Order: sequence, then C-alpha cells, then structure tokens
Amino acid sequence: MSPLRWTLVVPLKPLARAKSRLADATGALRPELAMAFAQDTVAAALACPSVARVLVVSDDAVAGAALALLGAELLPDLPGAGLNAALAHGAEAARRHFGAGRVAALSADLPALRPEELDRVLRAAAGQRRAFLADAQGVGTTLLAAAAGVPLQPGFEGGSRLRHARSGAHELTLPDVPSVRRDVDTLDDLREALALGTGPRTAALAALVGRSGGTPG
Repeated sequence: MSPLRWTLVVPLKPLARAKSRLADATGALRPELAMAFAQDTVAAALACPSVARVLVVSDDAVAGAALALLGAELLPDLPGAGLNAALAHGAEAARRHFGAGRVAALSADLPALRPEELDRVLRAAAGQRRAFLADAQGVGTTLLAAAAGVPLQPGFEGGSRLRHARSGAHELTLPDVPSVRRDVDTLDDLREALALGTGPRTAALAALVGRSGGTPG
C-alpha cells in the first residue's frame, strides 16, 4: 500500500439504533435508510484515488456483511464505549493490523459523497499532522485525519468543530466539497443531500419513503 494513501475508519451504530431523529419521517424504513447512507458513503470512499482501504467499526452483522460486499474491511466495536472509543480503536487497529500510515475518521452518513471531493479533502489534509473538516452547519465534524504515527484523538459528537480545533487539529476550509460536509441527521439534512445528488441506494430508499407516506423530498 502506498504510504501516501489513506485508511478511512467509518463507525456505524447498530441499525436498530441508527438515525433516531429520522424516525418520525421515515417510520419502519429508518434502519434501511441508515444502511443505505453507509453503503453509499463507503462505495464513494472506496472509489476515491487517495483511499487505500475503508475499515468499518460496527457490531451490526447485517450492516457488516453488506459493507464487506462493497470491499470494506470489518472490525468489531470491542470497546463498546461510544463513537470516539470506536474510532480510536479503529485507528489503532488500522495501524497495528494493516500497517496503515495516514488514517482518517469519516462519518457514515454522507450519502451524497463524491470521490473527487473526498480526494481534494484528503490531499489538503496530507500537509498537516492532524486536520478536520467541519460539517455543513459549521458545528460538527465529518472528517478527522492524522498523519502517519500521529494519534487520531477523535472528539466527535456535539460541537466537535470547536473541540477538534482546540485539540490542535488544523481546520480545512475548502470551498468546493459540499458532499463531504453534508451528513444526514434530520429530514432537512436528507433533503439537502438529495438536492446534491445522493448515491443510488439512498435515492431508492428516499423514493420508497415518499411513496409510503413519508416526506423526504
């Protein structure tokens, strides 16, 4: 593996608990939609020239099997202590078991992700010891990157943009990477992702939600 390429660590909650804020709008299709987000995210990431592998940290057997079919590597969430512990565990495993140098945490809910936009972000991050990209709201974080030998130090959830900045990570301010910033937690987020153009699995599920009486569009 080229030392100039990245290993991405993607955390995924068990589908039964994922995307709870979309429950009212999507009903029984919520777990399937969460799965579609992850599949479209991982597929786009694997198509990015700067990505060597995607390591999914999850204890969900159904999700793991589906993402493995796309080419992702799987890692059980052995800490079982939340998002940041899972990411730290994934980054450590990537280096210990796969010889990864550059490691980046990537949100699993970026259904509009474009490989070429992710490539621009990772190329910009390559010049920093640690770097992060804020989400579309400018409050959270969708990507946190660490150079070879540098601890990832994830501080996701809540106001993670400020947390990562205070930890010394460099904020990436690229103007032309909306798909890497557009994570989906709410119905409005989903509408914005659909407007950008999501991957095929999310698009199909969103249409199905609309036909079943939901309001994604």
